Amino acid sequence: MRYLREFRDPELAARLVDAIAAAATRRWTIMEVCGGQTHSIIRNGIDQLLADQVEFVHGPGCPVCVTPLETIDRALEIASRPGVILCSFGDMLRVPGSATDLFTVRARGGDVRVVYSPLDAVRIAAENPHCQVVFLGIGFETTAPANAMALVAARDRGLRNFSMLVSHVLVPPAMAAVLTAPDNRVSAFLAAGHVCTVMGTTQYEPLVAAHRVPIVVTGFEPLDLLDGVRAAVLQLEDGRAELENAYPRAVRAEGNPVARRTLDSIFTVCDRAWRGIGVIPDSGWRLADEYAPFDAAIRFDVTGLTAEESPECRSGDVLRGVIKPPQCPAFGGRCTPRTPLGATMVSTEGACAAYFQFRRLAPAGTAPGAAGPGGGGRP
Repeated sequence: MRYLREFRDPELAARLVDAIAAAATRRWTIMEVCGGQTHSIIRNGIDQLLADQVEFVHGPGCPVCVTPLETIDRALEIASRPGVILCSFGDMLRVPGSATDLFTVRARGGDVRVVYSPLDAVRIAAENPHCQVVFLGIGFETTAPANAMALVAARDRGLRNFSMLVSHVLVPPAMAAVLTAPDNRVSAFLAAGHVCTVMGTTQYEPLVAAHRVPIVVTGFEPLDLLDGVRAAVLQLEDGRAELENAYPRAVRAEGNPVARRTLDSIFTVCDRAWRGIGVIPDSGWRLADEYAPFDAAIRFDVTGLTAEESPECRSGDVLRGVIKPPQCPAFGGRCTPRTPLGATMVSTEGACAAYFQFRRLAPAGTAPGAAGPGGGGRP
């Protein structure tokens, strides 16, 4: 606890806020990629403290939020079948599919279980040899190593009744999609530190070089984020565009070599649909051919499902940093955590959920329903 308190020290935070205010000659638009960072920024009021220097726009780094609607519908279809046990992390159960969610399937008699590790699902498969056990494997590069090891464990134990519904997505292609969009306003990125603990930092170098955009790797505590903002603002003010690691206590340039080798052996890069955004080329992982027998979408023949988002939900615009949650007409009215239209309102890392939970009915520095003044792109 003492270690955490050190990264929440209000006096050090005030110094960093003052340093940012002294450095900034204009209001810059900075995107924090990770939903965990979004919640930390909103919960601690960092956007309000820096409202005159920085406009924060919230990126597509919430794994629950970007899991495509088709994947949710596939999970619902599989979980509704007799003899199936569907295992998932708890934050996926409230995510709306086209017509319902996994909580409703469970209430109707489906065997849907919350687990805390994919290895729990492997254990459940071993204990229930007459049932098909499916793990809903979603997330970014952070959760992928554990999912990969679950597949290795199931293979080594000869569990023919275990499979995984995979929907893994990759951060750098999503950042590239944001930068190349015609409505892009991002001046700099705060990159997700936990992704970089696995994958390292070198994957961001091509983005910096191609788009002349500063990328600063940060952690999740208030001082981590403020230090990352300070580093980004200093680069922007100097006209520099560099990759900077402001999270060296956890992140190395090479990442975790063992985890990366494991991922390379289990997964293959593929195009992937992102909920509310669309298909981003080379932005996901599918199971390698050797592990195709463990692919639940193939085993249960649900690969052909398609779905359409609610026309009221603007979560895709939120995830691309085009609007803030209160600028969606459904926010706080038709769409609440109890009646979500999109995953950004129900996920524990969703931007809409953060704004609702902490009663941010308007973004810092804006009037309700109005677009933020922004800083635009780089000059």
